[in-house]
Amino acid sequence: MSVHKSNFERMLQLAEDVFAVKNDPDQLDVNEDVIAHLLQIHPATVSEYDNGEGPVAWVLLIPTTTSLMNMFLQGDITEKQLYEQTPLDSSYDALYLCSAMVLEEYRRQGITKRLVLDAIRRIRQDHPLKALFVWAFSEEGDQAAEMLASEVQLPLFRKP
Repeated sequence: MSVHKSNFERMLQLAEDVFAVKNDPDQLDVNEDVIAHLLQIHPATVSEYDNGEGPVAWVLLIPTTTSLMNMFLQGDITEKQLYEQTPLDSSYDALYLCSAMVLEEYRRQGITKRLVLDAIRRIRQDHPLKALFVWAFSEEGDQAAEMLASEVQLPLFRKP
């Protein structure tokens, strides 16, 4: 008898496969505490699409300041430090496109694009975003970030 993994379990495995975060202390290790803190930064930082059988897409965004964005892009602080040093109850003018994951059979359907555009719209209601930035782990991630930046008419900065 074969055991099917739930969408949630598959999403966790995808996150581990893509980011191998447990092996990189500089990356943000997303857990319940991190999600709770992100939601304090802004309710639109964490988005998911659930097809009725569990999540099939997750998006994580971190609104922050331009100065922290520049420190991150220059390698002066890590992704984890970017998260830790982003102040609560502040004005954010930069948005880190932290991660987007979609189960394979749901890719290329515009799910991530809709989640991110909705989150950016919601964040912009409260914060004067002037830039997006990304640390892309794949060509697809880099292309998606480029498309999103074009769509929301904000410059995109990349971590080398």
